[in-house]
Amino acid sequence: MFESVEEVQQRFRDARYIASRRVSTVVFLAARMGRPVLIEGPAGVGKTELAKTLSEVTARPLIRLQCYEGLDEGKALYEWKYAKQLLYTQLLRDRIGELIADAPSLPDAVSKIAGQEDAFFSFRFLSPRPLLSAILAEQPVVLLVDEIDKAEPEFEAFLLEVLSDFQVSVPELGTVRAKHIPLVVLTSNNARELSDGLKRRCLHLFIDFPAPADELQIIRLKVPEVPEQLARAVVSAVQKIRAMDLRKLPSVSESLDWARSLVILNARELDPAIVESTLTMLVKHEKDLERVKGSLDKVLAE
Repeated sequence: MFESVEEVQQRFRDARYIASRRVSTVVFLAARMGRPVLIEGPAGVGKTELAKTLSEVTARPLIRLQCYEGLDEGKALYEWKYAKQLLYTQLLRDRIGELIADAPSLPDAVSKIAGQEDAFFSFRFLSPRPLLSAILAEQPVVLLVDEIDKAEPEFEAFLLEVLSDFQVSVPELGTVRAKHIPLVVLTSNNARELSDGLKRRCLHLFIDFPAPADELQIIRLKVPEVPEQLARAVVSAVQKIRAMDLRKLPSVSESLDWARSLVILNARELDPAIVESTLTMLVKHEKDLERVKGSLDKVLAE
């Protein structure tokens, strides 16, 4: 898959993702050791994008499980296609009638029908959700468990069991084991503390807001049409805004959106008028917006 850390770094860059030496090392080790990667950090710093890029550079399909409050193992694993089962039952009712025609009693009829459960509880009636899809995949995949911190601790415990064995039990079908161990990436925005058990199972990676030089490199790569002077001004302004006491600090994805909007508006430099009219691309809360507007002279100071 990867022969070296340098290869990881180069292949990610070819896919337009700037992976630091630290990030590339964790990805390389995870691929070699078959271990999941748990990526923590602020929203919008490239955690999900890393998984998507890993899928791209390894030519593995990406299967994504988006976590949310109330997610349980049933919603993450599979569900039965009850409507299809009912349709088949209606279509086959004559055959079912023949099957139980000679049953001397109701319990005997039920027993005869129960003996045919395999006909209606089989993979043809099973609708796999992301976790089971990754386990059943005929080729190696990348499994992204996005925003695991939004799910309850009970689901986290269940997920830990799945990641330990890469097998699940379907009561009607038995134990299903993975044909190929997937590359697993979990992301967290630190909405809550994750368990020590999950952290022990994974290789840990924290991705923070990038340093100015790194963010400039990202903008040049992702928005190549932005003039050099404007790109530097954007990075400088974003870094100053992140140093302010805001409810939500601008993410890398938002600084990229801001750079793209400035290009569309044919801006060549940052002046108070263009910044004020485009600031909502960068700052998402009204109070934060007012605070930044009140400090525009400091934000734009060279």
